Amino acid sequence: MKQWEVVIGIETHAQLATQSKIFSGSSTAFGAEPNVQASAVDIALPGVLPVLNKAAVECAIRFGLAVGATVAQKSVFARKNYFYPDLPKGYQISQFELPVVVGGQLVIQVGQGDKAVEKTVNLTRAHLEEDAGKSLHEDFQGKTGIDLNRAGTPLLEIVTEPDMRSSAEAVAYAKALHALVRWIGICDGNMQEGSFRCDANVSVRPVGQKEFGTRREIKNLNSFRFMQQAIDYEVQWQIATIEDGGRIEQATVLFDPASGETRAMRSKEDAHDYRYFPDPDLLPLIIDQDWIERSRAAMPELPVAKRDRFVTDYALSAYDAAALTASLDFADYYETAVAAAGKASAKPCANWVTVDLAARLNKEDREISESPVSATQLGGLVARIADNTISNNIAKKIFEALWNGEGRSADEIIEKQGLKQITDSGAIETMIDEVLTANPAMVAEFKAGKEKAFNALVGQAMKAAKGKANPQQVNDLLRKKLGE
Repeated sequence: MKQWEVVIGIETHAQLATQSKIFSGSSTAFGAEPNVQASAVDIALPGVLPVLNKAAVECAIRFGLAVGATVAQKSVFARKNYFYPDLPKGYQISQFELPVVVGGQLVIQVGQGDKAVEKTVNLTRAHLEEDAGKSLHEDFQGKTGIDLNRAGTPLLEIVTEPDMRSSAEAVAYAKALHALVRWIGICDGNMQEGSFRCDANVSVRPVGQKEFGTRREIKNLNSFRFMQQAIDYEVQWQIATIEDGGRIEQATVLFDPASGETRAMRSKEDAHDYRYFPDPDLLPLIIDQDWIERSRAAMPELPVAKRDRFVTDYALSAYDAAALTASLDFADYYETAVAAAGKASAKPCANWVTVDLAARLNKEDREISESPVSATQLGGLVARIADNTISNNIAKKIFEALWNGEGRSADEIIEKQGLKQITDSGAIETMIDEVLTANPAMVAEFKAGKEKAFNALVGQAMKAAKGKANPQQVNDLLRKKLGE
């Protein structure tokens, strides 16, 4: 049976985090009443002229620097001509032959834990353009409404080389890009509001063939889960079509989450279909080296550099470091917690942030910026574990109390609820003696070789101490008492 190779390239539209549109002063705020944020410039009324938004250019420069690309010192805006009801000008201002960002790479991690592998995805380009309006199909009784609020909103279209070979790689790339644009502050990444939209170009070819197969473009994938489902379906559909003797026609398709299937929307256009030509109303965009260097100086530490530093400075595994640098907020939270707990507690802090805290945030569908437990509070909690003031089990109770706002710090809750760990050997020994006296059958079972009986005796001792005895001391003293 013929073996097939999947080839995927991704085009992403990232809405830039500017207050106004790319060529006008209209607001970009989401959720306004339809058509109240569409100015004369946005809909190209006669006599108006576009003026480029400097903040949008700054975002493009930051992205170029973040991915190691070339930031073009001269780029040109073009008119992309096509007719669609939500495109009031009859053309879209974009960049074609001379984009603002050329090349670049993004390193992604595919897989989980020790099985994760790194892969480099090469970028072709990133260019500035304006968004179109939005067609509204609901609540119009068979008609379509047009909302032009989004028309003119600044976008950075980021295009990859066809480097990905599976839906898992495509999703890993999309997640990494999503994290990066948020990290450097150029896009809020809100996929539900359309701030981050991906199109996947998918084709298949026999293993070993150099020529690419015919691609179909899956448009407007607004969740990572839908992206994986859509690509997997499209790959199987293309393979089945070819193996049944059919041909793949280049097309634009949509993914229907309800059916889990893709369906053709229109035949795919090529660049010549859009009759690109330089926009006569806009001068070439000139970016001098000083501007690039000022942007570079203002950049935050990038995810890869921070991940490497976490491995070096905090002796974390590559997996832990990657998890903690999934977002800038997550990384900042972790470092603040370590500062409060002490560098010696870097690994326990990583465990608490990536396991206990992350699980609770996921359960309540909160961002880390919305955590009721601050990084300083969590660091203080880990510090009390490190100095044996409390055990891990007691720490979980204190974390719960902090989450529910029952105290300002771990120390306050420990004091208020009397949770300080019992470390006095004499007191623990007395409790163990009482447990052994009260449970002769368990003692006999242990001496007969049943290890489970020992665990039961530890449980009884911890129960007698109301969970406040140091677990290691209980284990050590109990084994000593039992003659081991």
